[in-house]
Amino acid sequence: MGILLMNIAGFALPSGAYFNPLAGGGTAPADLAIWAVNFVAVDGKMRALFSILFGASTMIVVQRAEAAGRNGAQVHLARMATLALFGVAHAVLIWQGDILLHYALIGTLALPFVLLEPRELIRVAILLLLAQLVAEGMFVADFLSMRHDALAPGATPAAIDAWRGFSEAIGVGRPQDVAAEIARIRGPWIGIVRENLAALPSGIPFFIGFDGPETLAFMLIGMAGLRSGFLTGAWERRRYLRWAATGFAIGLPPTIALCWLNFHSGFDTLATFAAATLGGVPFRPILGLAEAAFALVWLMARDRPRLCSAGRMAFSNYLGTSLLMTGIFYGWGLGLFGRLDRIALYPVVFAVWALMLLWSPWWLARFRYGPLEWAWRSLARWEIQPMRRIGPRA
Repeated sequence: MGILLMNIAGFALPSGAYFNPLAGGGTAPADLAIWAVNFVAVDGKMRALFSILFGASTMIVVQRAEAAGRNGAQVHLARMATLALFGVAHAVLIWQGDILLHYALIGTLALPFVLLEPRELIRVAILLLLAQLVAEGMFVADFLSMRHDALAPGATPAAIDAWRGFSEAIGVGRPQDVAAEIARIRGPWIGIVRENLAALPSGIPFFIGFDGPETLAFMLIGMAGLRSGFLTGAWERRRYLRWAATGFAIGLPPTIALCWLNFHSGFDTLATFAAATLGGVPFRPILGLAEAAFALVWLMARDRPRLCSAGRMAFSNYLGTSLLMTGIFYGWGLGLFGRLDRIALYPVVFAVWALMLLWSPWWLARFRYGPLEWAWRSLARWEIQPMRRIGPRA
């Protein structure tokens, strides 16, 4: 559910608006406030949480397969291959912002780590986060050099064009480019598919190289969280609260400072990019774990069956949300892309949450799995899995 808080801007607004509120979604105080809250509390943190849970689920799948006498590695790799197929279909046919293919590829790399103990997993995760920090630092340094060359006296046309291309790609694009993007998204579905298909080959290596170390680090943290009892609710309530308080105390002040830097710079292209990428690397895992600890305390306080049902159907809800959102914002549906201010997008998010909380328990009272969980399981095993529940409805 939380991932829609991140993705709603990608579904509804021009591409630059995700990083830079001046690129779309309105600049009224309410719109900027929503962007700021999203930057501090959501952006990257929901991805961290999702990745942590994915890593934990990887370990559970392998352990259960081994306990049942099957080859855990083969079971996991079959699941990742099937997930990759879903990811390609999602990225091409529905939404270019797919994360499933990325998770399938990085999840494959996570397999050798399932045997490690929590301390070893955390050590490797720290090394991966340092690698991510170095990689993003190199990106920012390259872009600083690019801007210096473009603004220097006697700058060459090539240097100026290179900087302009970068700044327009992640900042406020030229009006004609924004208009072209809006027209494309509001246009026929087949045109969007062609664009998505053309972008896929170059996008895969970029997102593996750019985000891969961090995603793998989060997955390993999830494995450590499972082995240590953090994610199973085995810790005392006081310990979870201490982790949450410590994480928020460490992670929130610098993240708020990065948000302020964006506003203070007037959402300068390079400052905005650096704050969202390089600046966030040390604090995303800290805040992600703090939010996880807080959520576990909240979940343990009382039964929340609707929320648990939505979690059990996370795969179906993720892809279903993409289909619903593109139906609302893309040209094959209502065509509202670029028409709503940022503040107006969040009633849509809350309505989708309500829908998930209603349909997920209804479905699971009748069936063992969500529809796409069932398809994933059946395809990965090359065997149709039992679907309908037998006996009284839960």
